This record gives sequence, C-alpha cells and structure tokens, in this order.
Amino acid sequence: MRNPMSRGEFIALIAMMFATIAFSIDAMLPALPEIGAELSPDDLNRAQLILTSFVLGMGIGTFFTGPLSDAFGRKPVILVGSLLYIFAAAVAWASSSLELVLAARVLQGIGAAAPRVVAVAIMRDLYVGREMARMMSIAMMIFTIFPAFAPMLGAGIIALVGWRGIFAAFILFSLICICWMGIRLPEPLAIEKRRPFRAPLLLGAVREMVTHPTVRLSIIVQTLCMGMLFSTLTMVQPIYDVIFDRAASFPFWFGAVALVSGTASILNAAIVVRVGMRRMVTWSLGAQVVLSSCVLALSGLDLPLTALFVIFVTWQCCLFFMAGTTLGNLNAIAMEPMGHIAGMAASVIGAISTVLAAAIAAPVGLMFDGSLVPLAAAVVVMSSTGFALMLHMGRLEDRVPV
Repeated sequence: MRNPMSRGEFIALIAMMFATIAFSIDAMLPALPEIGAELSPDDLNRAQLILTSFVLGMGIGTFFTGPLSDAFGRKPVILVGSLLYIFAAAVAWASSSLELVLAARVLQGIGAAAPRVVAVAIMRDLYVGREMARMMSIAMMIFTIFPAFAPMLGAGIIALVGWRGIFAAFILFSLICICWMGIRLPEPLAIEKRRPFRAPLLLGAVREMVTHPTVRLSIIVQTLCMGMLFSTLTMVQPIYDVIFDRAASFPFWFGAVALVSGTASILNAAIVVRVGMRRMVTWSLGAQVVLSSCVLALSGLDLPLTALFVIFVTWQCCLFFMAGTTLGNLNAIAMEPMGHIAGMAASVIGAISTVLAAAIAAPVGLMFDGSLVPLAAAVVVMSSTGFALMLHMGRLEDRVPV
C-alpha cells in the first residue's frame, strides 16, 4: 500500500503511538504522593504499584498484539487496544479505591501494548531498508525525548485539576491518536498478506526460545536490566520527595536526567559495531556493579544531604544510561538465532522480559524505607547476576563459535 501521508506526518503519528507507554508511566510519577494520601493513607508505598501494574499489563498485551495484527489487520488491533486503554483510564479516573485503580492500570497496560507494538509493524509494512531505518530512528528520537517532559506535563495537570485529571489526559491523548490514524492512514496490511492467529505457534516459539542457551540467557539478563529500570522508576519520586525534600522540582530533575541519558543510544550506535553487542552489555553491567556498590556503601554513611543528592542524581543518570546500552543489544542477541520466527519472537521476548521485570520491581518498590539502601541493594544484586550471566554467555560462545 502507498502511504498517502507525508513523511513528517507519518513519523509524528508513529512517534505518538510509541509515546503512549512513556506518557502512561512517566506522567504518573508526580501524582504518586496525592494518590497514596487519598487511596492508601496507611501505606503510601502501595501507590508505586500504579506503575508496575501498568507495566505488567503491557507485558501481557505484548504477547498477543503482534500476532493478532498479523491476523486481523493493523488498524483494528490498534483501535480495540486503544478503546480498552480509554475504558481503563475512565475506570481509574472514577475509582475510589487503590485496588480498582490497579486493576484498571493492568487493563490500561494491555491496551497500550497495541499502538506501541503494532506501530513497528506498520513501519515495516510501508517502508523497507534504509528508508525504514531512517524513519524509525527519527521516530525513536522523538520517543526518547518525550519522557523528559512527561513528568512536567503530569505536574501541570495535577496543579490545574488534581491527579484524576491525568487519566482524563490519557483519554484525550488516545482519542487524538486513533482519530488521526483512522482518518489519515489506510489499513497497511492487505487481506491476502494476513496470517491466521494460532496459539500452538506462539507456544512453540516460547518453547524454542527458552531451550536455546543464548536466547534464554539474553532474556534473563534483559529481564534484570528492565527490573533495574522499573525499580528505579517506582522509587524515584519518593526518593526525591522523602529523602531530599525536592518534590516540587522533581519533574525538572527527572527531565534533565532523561535528556542526558538519552544520549546512550547514540553512543551505543557509534561503537557497538566495533565492540560487539555482548561486550557492550557485559561492560555496562560491570560498570553498574561498581557504581551501585559504591552508592550502597555511601548511603550508609552520614553524608551531607546535598552531597548525597549529587551522588544519587549521577547514579540515576548512569542507571538510565545503562538501559540505552543494554536493552537494544540484548534484544538483538536474542533475536539473532530466531530469524525464522522473527515477528513471533519479538512479541514473546518483549512480553516475557516485561512481565518478569514488573514482578521484580513491584516488591522492590514496596521496600522503600526512606533511604537509598533498598534500591541500591536491589540494583547490586540484579547487575551482579546479569554480569555473571553475560560472562557465562561469553564462555558458551567461545566453546561454540558462531
């Protein structure tokens, strides 16, 4: 199908679909104190589950949205997913209990997986080769920048209409996206190119991936890296608020850190061809073991609060930077032996790592005790485990050369 949209308009639409996830997570960060105070006054930490419940739903949705779009078309799957997202946001907006908000957030995550995952398939349907890579890079650059501004946007909405207004903003955001897509973008996948959805094929892909040593190791390490990222996201607002008394300036600090760490993808693209994906991941995790161990040791000392704040912000930059030098490489390592089932493998790898990372981050977030110790200790354990597994992967590759 010929794309009737201009390049700029198409990239903007795809970037908006990508941004659904970042907006749904990062815009909620400034709202956690108010939600905790209103819906869980006896245990304010439980408000952090609003983030991990969404991530859990997103992981579940990632299992199915790609294969379903191959069977029924791109636009119908995005439309159904977006309507589920809108319905869940409306339920969360009207909720009077944290449990109902968490259930709605799981549904919202399932719905949000549709525009995020299927947008990549649309790009592949309409463009090929270097043109696709160029347009994907531009869309991903916009997607990378968006998290820097999402907390500020969330804080502005809260200041105007309260935390429930963020869920109304989610509804408006999704409505704009699906109306834009529905009016301007014809269905990219022709009927004759569709493939029926078969659950046995999905289960077979899972079985093949978990029995392949390199793929299995890369999925586990990817889970640990995402677990570190999600654990940091769940704790970062309480850390700024409770430890450093900087709740008001948190969105600005978060935005600055996100912009700085966004350069990791540029660095990775510049050197990964010379260094190799496995070494890049191994070095990144090794550096994180050292950094997080230092933070854990320093957090037990009686340091001036300003000095501790500088240490934390620097470490936060390094944690987010690490995501840019590990996640893409680990995904590529896992996908390399799975070329014969590439589409199915992408969905399964993303789903497994996301669901398990959410399962790790949820209890880590609940351990927040007013200090950096729980987060630093969790990152030390995860980065050390990931580093050991990458060294083991290297030994496997040495024994069985590719």
